[in-house]
Amino acid sequence: MELKTIYADLHVHIGRDKYNKPVKITGGKSLTLTNILKEASRNKGIQMVGVIDCHAPAVQEEISDLIQIGKAEALKDGGIRFEEVTLILGAEIEIYDETCAGPIHVLCYLPTLQQMRRFTTWLSTRMTNIHLSSQRYYGSGKELQEQVKALGGLFIPAHIFTPFKSLYGKGVLRTLTEVFDPVMIDAVELGLSSDTHMADEIIELHNYTFLTNSDAHSLSKIAREYQEIAVKEVSFSELSLVLQKEKGRSVVTNYGMNPHLGKYYNTVCKDCFTPGKMGDVCSNCGSNKIIKGVAERIKELGCKDKQIKHIDRPSYIHQVPLEYIPGLGPKAYSKLLSAFGTEMAIIHHTSEKQLNEVVPEKITKHILQMRKGMQRVHSGGGGKYGKLIE
Repeated sequence: MELKTIYADLHVHIGRDKYNKPVKITGGKSLTLTNILKEASRNKGIQMVGVIDCHAPAVQEEISDLIQIGKAEALKDGGIRFEEVTLILGAEIEIYDETCAGPIHVLCYLPTLQQMRRFTTWLSTRMTNIHLSSQRYYGSGKELQEQVKALGGLFIPAHIFTPFKSLYGKGVLRTLTEVFDPVMIDAVELGLSSDTHMADEIIELHNYTFLTNSDAHSLSKIAREYQEIAVKEVSFSELSLVLQKEKGRSVVTNYGMNPHLGKYYNTVCKDCFTPGKMGDVCSNCGSNKIIKGVAERIKELGCKDKQIKHIDRPSYIHQVPLEYIPGLGPKAYSKLLSAFGTEMAIIHHTSEKQLNEVVPEKITKHILQMRKGMQRVHSGGGGKYGKLIE
């Protein structure tokens, strides 16, 4: 069987469980497991979605319910098939122990529901509330890696440059070996305020596959960042081969927001968003809440040698979700979906002529610019997203 390419977003949160109780406190109430799978399959048009709150027992119950009523199927190579999408079972864990300056978020993915349940049992002795997302884990990073690997899982540091709750973001750690065993890391997730070019300034990342995921806290944010991957089948085992770049499997293209649109790109004052320097008082409002941006942090960590080795990476295309496009409101969005089926079809495959038959030329122009990564943007920082320039 020949390889095929599919779209994958591997970092989506659950807002509410089957009992309508919160899982990710900041997640939308409509962000249930079943709604995520429907949105991914029917509207987004992605074929693989990683839900990173599958350690929660009530979420596992909902998965079992879908299997029992015949709406989902457990795959022999790992993952759960629902309509046109395969669910990859994941958990986001917060590490903060004596060996690190945390908190650091990591993503742990397991092949089957049975193995995720075993992981939940193990975590529940090292976590205060197993029912909530991104909870503090009491143990070392390497111990967590060993447990994930013992269960046949994948281990990925999350949004590694974000100023809060990430591997490099706190400004204390200089190398991932201070916390993790580098051999047991399967890939790294870049986050919204960085891209391939920026991350490859850091030499110790050169051997890892880069992932671009949404970190969605609402249904609409699913696939705001994603990747196109080459696989034979849509399953956990194939994802593992992709991350290891084995047997021809690979990430073909990363699609992510222009880093300038990320809410932590620039170093700015959190209160008034005036550019500044860490440790200084804001020149505009006098606040001492200046947040170091991702761009500045990467410069601190990056190789100072101008002859840095070129890394053969997939293309990184700067995109935004359709909802970011100026003038594309709910009515126009609904028309596009009715005409072309899914967001992936609209973004990647629909011709200029076809788009113009449904939406104004101005919106078509933005979509076509997006395909080439040609949007003009105002930079974000301090917790405020950047914006597209019309």
